[in-house]
Amino acid sequence: MKNKYRIECDLLGEKEISNKYYYGIQTLRAKENFSISGVPLSNFPKLIIALAQVKKASALANNKLGLLDDKICDAICSACDELFAKKYHKQFIVDVIQGGAGTSTNMNANEVIANIALELIGKKKGEYEFIHPNNHVNMSQSTNDVYPTAVRLALYEYLCKLQNKMKTLKESFLSKAKEFENIIKMGRTQLQDAVPMTLGQEFNSFALMIDDDIKVIEMAKGLVAQMNLGGTAIGTGINTDSKYAALVKEKLEEVTNRPFVTACDLVKATQDTSTFVHVSGVLKSIATKISKICNDLRLLSSGPRTGINEINLPKMQPGSSIMPGKVNPVIPEVVNQVAFQVIGYDTTISLASEGGQLQLNVFEPIIAYNLFQSVNMMCNAFETLAFKCVDGITANEDVCKNQVLNSIGLVTALNPYIGYHNATAVAKEALDTNRSVYDIVLEKKLLSKEQLDEYLKPENMTHPSFSGECKL
Repeated sequence: MKNKYRIECDLLGEKEISNKYYYGIQTLRAKENFSISGVPLSNFPKLIIALAQVKKASALANNKLGLLDDKICDAICSACDELFAKKYHKQFIVDVIQGGAGTSTNMNANEVIANIALELIGKKKGEYEFIHPNNHVNMSQSTNDVYPTAVRLALYEYLCKLQNKMKTLKESFLSKAKEFENIIKMGRTQLQDAVPMTLGQEFNSFALMIDDDIKVIEMAKGLVAQMNLGGTAIGTGINTDSKYAALVKEKLEEVTNRPFVTACDLVKATQDTSTFVHVSGVLKSIATKISKICNDLRLLSSGPRTGINEINLPKMQPGSSIMPGKVNPVIPEVVNQVAFQVIGYDTTISLASEGGQLQLNVFEPIIAYNLFQSVNMMCNAFETLAFKCVDGITANEDVCKNQVLNSIGLVTALNPYIGYHNATAVAKEALDTNRSVYDIVLEKKLLSKEQLDEYLKPENMTHPSFSGECKL
């Protein structure tokens, strides 16, 4: 029994813990208490690394202040390095959704780091008289500054990843915009024929919409980089050296190689989760926009015989268990569903932020979980959309061209030359007789064939071209 288990104690009593585990009694209690989502901390390696970065920066700061001796500091830092290398991540077993404002997460990190460090100096797990989870690993810290800081560090990395995936998707749309730049088609408003444009212009607009949001994420990262580390329990910095907050910020920048700043008021920063609401709003906006693009791709590829049928999406799988030959736009559909989920997560985050009371928001775990889930799903969805859909899209050029020639909307391009009244009469006759605008304009001798052909050139219909020289 002695070789297989160790006895650990806390204020509630004692527990047996298998010696194969690096976590301790508080982690085990949290595991028993919070069987909620079934999603352990180990599912979010960026958060584990972020926790280790905070612990390493804190150890270095405390060592420089003379509060932590060299041997213990080195052992803690080496243990954190092991977590940076993604070792021991399976020891982070606490459910991501938990009570206690993240205390269980912080203690999971403290205990794992302490026991790794103990082994590094030749001691056994649980011999906390040499390196203690609270006294040493958690020195000058509280869950209330460690947890939100770690969440911000992890979120910063997730947002960097999201930017990269969005850049990939943008480039896919830009490539198609170039490929389709000379394909004339009808633009539509309210699902009705409007005026001509090119398929390239349509795809270029998708790329620019995504590029706008890449820039918005960059601005959001600046807010995420503001942390409350050094504030400890409620932002007053109790149990820290007066130089600690500035020093730990310096050490954290060294450890992460990222530009982080200490909030100007740590009491405010400890209770204020509005940055997370803002980031969630950015994610919601992006998801809404990408979902709209997916709606457009599904509409443009609809049919193929009885729909718009201007583009073909890659055929990924059979679309029906009963209808032979049917292929569905499954990639845009799954991205739509991701967008719906992100919008739902945003509601949860907003409610959790509003639910904070006095000097602390205890609901940060659900905020973190929903943010991380949103970004992870969006990263996967956008990569899938780029590689399994957009890159393989082809155009039905003849369909696009014929729809322009047969459209009543074509008459709008002739407004500057034949006047609104004549254009309206032509449109009405075309609708009533099911004849083309082109033929009716010639029949009424409103323009010569040469003039008509010139005015209806793709380049004249899809860009500003009316010089004002034509007098009606």
